[in-house]
Amino acid sequence: MTIATLPTRQLGNTGIELPILSFGASSLGAEFRNVEMDEIFASVRAALECGMNLIDTSPYYGRGMSEVLLGVALKDVPRDDYMLCTKLGRYDVEHFDFSAKRVAESIDVSLHRLRTDHLDIVLCHDIEFVPLKQIIEETIPAVRKAQEAGKVRCVGISGYPMKMFNTVASQTDLDCIMSYNQYTLQNTRLVDDVVPNLKPKGVGVMNAGPFAARLLTNAELPSWHKDSAEVQQTARMAAQLCERRGVDIAKLAIQFSCSHPDLATTVAGSANPNNIRKWAQWINEPIDEELLADVLQILQPVHNISHAEGLPENN
Repeated sequence: MTIATLPTRQLGNTGIELPILSFGASSLGAEFRNVEMDEIFASVRAALECGMNLIDTSPYYGRGMSEVLLGVALKDVPRDDYMLCTKLGRYDVEHFDFSAKRVAESIDVSLHRLRTDHLDIVLCHDIEFVPLKQIIEETIPAVRKAQEAGKVRCVGISGYPMKMFNTVASQTDLDCIMSYNQYTLQNTRLVDDVVPNLKPKGVGVMNAGPFAARLLTNAELPSWHKDSAEVQQTARMAAQLCERRGVDIAKLAIQFSCSHPDLATTVAGSANPNNIRKWAQWINEPIDEELLADVLQILQPVHNISHAEGLPENN
């Protein structure tokens, strides 16, 4: 396998260098459409060949399927050639369990599925749906025990609302966080509201969802998309401007999200290897500054408009 390289950035104070673009494996769990086995293996291979050597997954994606299939896809790849980020605590749409007992079980199950002896990053998944007191007092200490045992390198949290990152980071030590859909052409709350508080603490920040669940693409939005009609309509105007200029708005979106120096990586996922190769090519090309300025101007009326997720007190 010929492996390209991508620019890298430090993940906070962890000592880990991440590629500025990483591979999100949620699609491998058929979260968004049915996928064929050959697509899955080709996508993982394409990601590694393009230098996207951090792979992000979760027991929630495909209810374990993503981890299992990754384990198969990676079984003949040297472990030093890739890094794994997985999660724990969310196992189905309404099933959350952040107890210390389940933390230990979940990490061992993930190790088994992924056919590895260690996980580079473990994140408490979508913690906005539970009281943060448990995350701080029970869940993170339990993950730290697995870290002490050599099963986990870095410990963090993930989710959607900005408030919870600052709350948890103010009350316990974190190695890193992962936020999704909050550093995009339309929404920069991650670097506006969170990075200024976490950077001085040495907490690494990972960004996911540069396309904001297809909002910043030419694809039809999924039925579960939660952004308002105003946001959707404004984003469509921006996409149409890009089209008139001969540019796919998705190209501008991924270039923008990967460009911020305080974000160690941006995670994007697909079970289509052609998409993955296209993204890697795009981020190695210079951004069209004039087009970017015009798109940001169109999006200005809906800048940083997002929606609530999880418990009201966590938003």
